[in-house]
Amino acid sequence: MKAEEAGFDGGNASHTSYGNVTPDKESAPHADSIDGGIALDSDTQLQRGLKSRHIQFLALGGAIGTGLFVGAGSILHTVGPAPLWMAYMSMMAVVWVVMNNIAEMVTYLPMRGITLPYFTGRYVDSSLAFAAGWNYWYAYSILVAAEATAGAILLDYWNTPVHPAVWITIILIVLLILNIVAVEVFGEAEFWFASIKLLTIIGLIILAIVLMLGGGPNHDRLGFRYWNNPGAFKEYKATGSTGRFLAYWTAFVRAGFSFITSPELIGLAAGETVAPRRNLPKAARRFLARLAVFYGISSLVLGCIVPSDDPRLLSPDSNANASPWVIGIQRAGIGGLNHVINAAILTSAWSAGNAFLYSGSRVLYTMALTGQAPRFLARTSRRGVPYAAVLATWLFGCLAYLNVSQNGAQVFLWLMNLSTISGYIAWIVVMTTYLRFRKALEFRGLLHTLPFRTPGQPYATWIVLGVVSLLTLTNGFQTFAPWNYKDFLAAYITIPAFLALYLGHKVVRRTPFLKKAEDIDVVTGKKEMDDLCAADVERVPKNWLQRVWYWIA
Repeated sequence: MKAEEAGFDGGNASHTSYGNVTPDKESAPHADSIDGGIALDSDTQLQRGLKSRHIQFLALGGAIGTGLFVGAGSILHTVGPAPLWMAYMSMMAVVWVVMNNIAEMVTYLPMRGITLPYFTGRYVDSSLAFAAGWNYWYAYSILVAAEATAGAILLDYWNTPVHPAVWITIILIVLLILNIVAVEVFGEAEFWFASIKLLTIIGLIILAIVLMLGGGPNHDRLGFRYWNNPGAFKEYKATGSTGRFLAYWTAFVRAGFSFITSPELIGLAAGETVAPRRNLPKAARRFLARLAVFYGISSLVLGCIVPSDDPRLLSPDSNANASPWVIGIQRAGIGGLNHVINAAILTSAWSAGNAFLYSGSRVLYTMALTGQAPRFLARTSRRGVPYAAVLATWLFGCLAYLNVSQNGAQVFLWLMNLSTISGYIAWIVVMTTYLRFRKALEFRGLLHTLPFRTPGQPYATWIVLGVVSLLTLTNGFQTFAPWNYKDFLAAYITIPAFLALYLGHKVVRRTPFLKKAEDIDVVTGKKEMDDLCAADVERVPKNWLQRVWYWIA
């Protein structure tokens, strides 16, 4: 079946960019297409199933997951409440810039079938795009395993006689079912999963504030007590100001796990989004505001209801089986609510895993279309679902079964490190791609044609590029003293793997190091996207209730 007949055209490379790859019959591009399979004809472009509320909740659902509900407990245990809060606030600034970069590029050319490595190949270098594509797939696959592992940890809270492997199997099967059907079903599932998650975190924030003010069953006014005893900072690897700084930096590095690849979800879904130039900027603008509420406030109050020395917090040495939020509820003596919240948090693992499996499969599918991955991975169902790529990504997610032979907390932390460093590398590539994209627009005098422009560019990107590069290099500094080869490998193995892919492709294909600004194509496909978006009809609310709904969704 041809990709366009299946309802999903894709490709992330041109024939020129990726070594003159000629797609086979199954993945052959439509006559009105460019770059080895990205369709431009209006009929195909209009086959979009993700609505505004889907795209907004997809990005937010990917960001608010087990990193906040479970991983935050590990940071709190290691460095204390102040670095936890400071780290999340710092990471939000980084994510805001990365999200803006992605939103500007995909809003300019929201073509069906695009992925971020496609833009890298078009604006920077085909070898970098090749390495970035496999890095993205690897990151999303690891994240699927991480979410399944977190789900097993949460389920173990009830001390059931069921083996963790059974829970992992159930979680993975649900994820597979949700992704193997039509994209509309995936979008609806993610919308409702994310809705539960958002309601849960809002409720937890309100509950934490009530407990801080003494509204719990024991009427104990917590306030910021735990910031004084056991303390706001737990000095890390050193004493004094150096130890406090290293505590903050460690938290900053680890906080990346909560946000890794979540901005990219908007970019990956852009080609399947209704009215992309209206809905993508809308989602991007609200992304940071929502994160500020959920991460900024929750990371602050979490350290107020759970002391950093609670032995039940997630750590490599513990058999932790609960979210720090559930621990806080238990400490407050609120009967029954801990089980309800644990169940709600469990759905967040399914939600984030759902989004990551979707994204990883789309990246793998478009690589298969252009010869960067085996051809059979480009196969699609009658409803346009790239089922072969979904299955391949899902199978890699079975790394979650490491839980069978290792402490669940240790496995989760390993997967957290692996995906975090991979995500940082991906962000470096995204920002490099954006800078070349902007340079080409400036060269051709087209910068004013950007449908969506964000503040502080390109200076904000240069600053954040430096920060993320530093985070990448120092990701595993704590593994050197004392030396721990397992944690070292988890922290750094992705860097040489990425370089091997990049340099290997460059040697084989003999590609140029960097495309010159005058050679970068920022024109092809622009007219077709302008025509598509010009046909968008602005929604006009008929009453106040509809006006509120249109603002939300």
